[in-house]
Amino acid sequence: MPNPLSITWLGHSTFIIGLPSGKRIIADPWLGNPNCPPAFSKAEALGPIDLILVSHGHGDHRGDVASVARATGAPIVCIYELGMYLTDKGLTNVRDMGIGGTQEIAGISVTMTQAVHSGSLDDGWPVVYLGGATGFVLRAPDTPTIYFAGDTALFGDMKIIAEIYKPAIAFLPIGDHYTMGPDTAAIAARWLGVRQVVPMHYGTFPVLTGTPEALRGHLKGSGIDVLELKPGEVAR
Repeated sequence: MPNPLSITWLGHSTFIIGLPSGKRIIADPWLGNPNCPPAFSKAEALGPIDLILVSHGHGDHRGDVASVARATGAPIVCIYELGMYLTDKGLTNVRDMGIGGTQEIAGISVTMTQAVHSGSLDDGWPVVYLGGATGFVLRAPDTPTIYFAGDTALFGDMKIIAEIYKPAIAFLPIGDHYTMGPDTAAIAARWLGVRQVVPMHYGTFPVLTGTPEALRGHLKGSGIDVLELKPGEVAR
């Protein structure tokens, strides 16, 4: 029998997603975030990783991609310009792509979607453009279709994502200020037609004020489950 799907939150927008096939994905690896459990603060402690997803170039999403890639040997999926940057930094297994494209890696179909945000190298001045922001749709055998939205505002083409890909689970930012807040994330969840939302990009800094409780309130009566995790907690 296949294993159950597992989701481990490492704080901010960093997740390890374990598929029924046994493959393991890490999304937006920033192990230095203030909420990352100490047990996961080093790339070597993550265990086997088969795929690294990086939604955009901001440091709170690509912060530890190099160390995770070197420790695990996993390929990195990201937008083209960010891929050029990572390759220039010496990473050799970069599988860059463009919005609307699909590629298969480790038996996982990865489709890159639009996100309404920005994407840049923001560690100093001047800021360097790194190809904007993206999301991902993930499909694999015996696995519910997953939509990892990355950092984004609400946008109407989420209805197209729903129509084409029919995701069952959506990882949505709820912190507000830089992304959707709980109110618009709830609209996104309804538009997407998902049965479950995994909230992310909240609570890391004081400015990120959105909460899972507020999201739950905005989704009241919808039948959509909110999977609220503590850092380091594994949901199956």
